Amino acid sequence: MKTALITGGSRGLGRALARELARDGWNLVLDARDAAALEEAARDIGPVTAVAGDVTDAAHRAALASAVSGGLDLLVNNAGTLGTTPLPRLADQPVQELADTFATNVLAPLALIQAVLPSLRARGGAILNISSDAAVEGYETWGGYGSSKAALEQLSRVLAAEEPRLAVWWADPGEMATDMLRAAGEDADAAPPPAEAAAALHRLISERRPSGRYRADELAAR
Repeated sequence: MKTALITGGSRGLGRALARELARDGWNLVLDARDAAALEEAARDIGPVTAVAGDVTDAAHRAALASAVSGGLDLLVNNAGTLGTTPLPRLADQPVQELADTFATNVLAPLALIQAVLPSLRARGGAILNISSDAAVEGYETWGGYGSSKAALEQLSRVLAAEEPRLAVWWADPGEMATDMLRAAGEDADAAPPPAEAAAALHRLISERRPSGRYRADELAAR
């Protein structure tokens, strides 16, 4: 049985992708900061291992690595933060808050990759880092969040070169009806549900496409 570790699995894209993989019979380890929300998601999805905590905490990452010590086929770095809200222009971006954003969106995924890399190497596994169009587009007020996702994409690109036996994907799910999009001041109700992006990313995983950058809308159209 294949095993996947998905961070930010209590809601939104993480929960939707976990549901997709559960239907395929994957063994799932899910993480989220909100323990109650994570337990509710676990009941909804089915038998999963729920490990509540913050990915920026080293002890929590160690607990996640321990939970998959028997073998890991897929790591999904989905947990993330918008950072400062309302989203500010760069001229007004509090630098310490941006450092906190990078800690969650860049450093924590890298540290978790380092922690589980032996398990992934042993199985020739895959890493899916969730990015954003804000990583490659110059949207006003999205500079802080977008720069953190751009950094995550570059880490992914280099990791793909350094770990050729693994599949390393960095994927833009597009706009989704999520609390994060709503917090950004966007019309989340007009966006498609996370299940649509999750189905597209499920296709990426099941077909084991080559390492690289992918967009959910392009995957869905193929």
